[in-house]
Amino acid sequence: MEKTGPIATLPAPVGSEAVPKQKCRCRQGFVKRLMSSVLLACLLYTAVNTFFPERLQVGKVNKISTFEDGCPQADVLLPSNHHGLWSTLTRQIASEDFRKEAVEWLSGAVQIPTESFDDLGPVGEDPRWEVFKPFHAYLKSAFPLVHTTLKRTEVNTYGLIYEWVATEDSFLKPILLAAHQGKFLLDATTVDKWTHPPFSGYYDGERIWGRGSSDDKSGLIGVLSAVETLLKNGFQPKRNLVLAFGFDEESSGSQGAGELAKVLEEKYGKDGIALIVDEGAGFSEQYGTYVAGPGIAEKGSLNVQVEVKAPGGHSSVPPPHTSIGILSALLVHLEKNPFEVHLSRAQPVYATLQCIGEHAKDVPKHLRKLIQKSTGSDKALKKLESIVLKDHLIKSLVGSTQAVDLIHGGVKSNALPEQAWAIVNHRVSVTSSVAELKERDVKLLEPIARKFNLSYTAFGAQITEGGVPAHGSLVLSDLSRGGLEPAPVTPTGADALPYKLLSGTIKATFNAYRGKIDSDTSEIVVAPSMMSGNTDTKFYWNLTQHIYRYSHLNGGKNDNPLSRGIHTVNEYVEVDAWLEMIQFYVTLILNADESLEL
Repeated sequence: MEKTGPIATLPAPVGSEAVPKQKCRCRQGFVKRLMSSVLLACLLYTAVNTFFPERLQVGKVNKISTFEDGCPQADVLLPSNHHGLWSTLTRQIASEDFRKEAVEWLSGAVQIPTESFDDLGPVGEDPRWEVFKPFHAYLKSAFPLVHTTLKRTEVNTYGLIYEWVATEDSFLKPILLAAHQGKFLLDATTVDKWTHPPFSGYYDGERIWGRGSSDDKSGLIGVLSAVETLLKNGFQPKRNLVLAFGFDEESSGSQGAGELAKVLEEKYGKDGIALIVDEGAGFSEQYGTYVAGPGIAEKGSLNVQVEVKAPGGHSSVPPPHTSIGILSALLVHLEKNPFEVHLSRAQPVYATLQCIGEHAKDVPKHLRKLIQKSTGSDKALKKLESIVLKDHLIKSLVGSTQAVDLIHGGVKSNALPEQAWAIVNHRVSVTSSVAELKERDVKLLEPIARKFNLSYTAFGAQITEGGVPAHGSLVLSDLSRGGLEPAPVTPTGADALPYKLLSGTIKATFNAYRGKIDSDTSEIVVAPSMMSGNTDTKFYWNLTQHIYRYSHLNGGKNDNPLSRGIHTVNEYVEVDAWLEMIQFYVTLILNADESLEL
């Protein structure tokens, strides 16, 4: 599913001739966390290098311009009340003994094939759900302190909620850490292409291999590892901690997180959670600077069925156009008219660009100036748009999209097809809506309905009746039961305390894992980002305004952090990077416990 995209070479600053040039590998193909700020930086560089290569041959580090409130950075946030404990835990996580135990935890989880199928029936009726029973048994055996200390609730049989109740009655809102138990379905025809068997959990000394090792058992086992380790060291929270693990995120999420959300909202109320962290992007080195990209938004989605009905008959006496031919004309017209896409200051992608332009030290001077000017100049914004939207992946992230994914028609070679249909998957821009997208589809296909003299019904409304007699019918139907609106954008402004907490935690974790445990400065930049696909958080909007899709995984230098075989062969996770993820969860729990203002 992932294809290798263009590769660009980053310019080396003066004095760095001996340092090998780094490559920016941009991969195409849909995965739900496709577009982090980290990958956006990679794609931005590719776009600029492709269309303005002569401008990027700079020979020195450009001086960083001053941006007015463009991308303020939070201070490094160190646990203060628990500083001694945090220092101890930091040393433990870096030890060989902890590494060995952590590898066993994740490897064992990968060996249990909790695959997700799109056609799964209800829990209790479809036996394929039962693969989660041994996984639950494994969790109980691997994390005994979690299961004897935290309150565990099963929702719809396989959904899991763990609650770590504060030592005293707490007026503080809990934080919620989310992950999913299910794995992306393994394609049986590709098993022989895996370097190590897909359910082996094989550890080669650097990586753990297997389906789910990265997506998302690294997140789920990472959270449980952090909590188990805190318990071993005697920590007792003053703020409640909630863990929520769905089981069908890879198919729809409705039976897992969809049911978990109801239970959580009933208990904690609307806006009753301080913040949520679920799976998402990590961080990577771009333009000479490490950039972390917590997702603060997700696009919406809508599946539209385009159905044409026409009279049948024997194919030896065909009409000028069969239902399949008419459907083909409709789909061609659809693809000839893609969505108009524009970069606006209201989009999270623009915030990402601001952070890269302000803080990444090796951004070319002309590009830095253009990003800076675009904050107040529509002309500069238009020019920036002309550069970045030339990259197909960035353009897909910014605007609404359409993809004809399924098609069906006809039953026999000598019978005229009486019905033909196609399903068009839409992803809805964060600055658009499902209603706006439906209106656009209706208007776009109306001329074709008139051309073929079809009665036209769209989303339950009669649009045209066709001539007398009509030669058939065109019906647009919403298969998504109303569709999914774009997620509310998580606040990141000066008064967004949860975002400051997350950002400061990212910086402290980054420092601590590199031996700078007490440093109050950090070399990592936190840039608001967004998702092109959807996570389980789509069910949690009522619980809090502060939702972050972020997995603190190190993507390395100028690399796509999603190229770890996610949703394809040879999925793996780097153990060093995963241990840092555990450090992140530990630090986040301790920092949140001390942040009384949340």
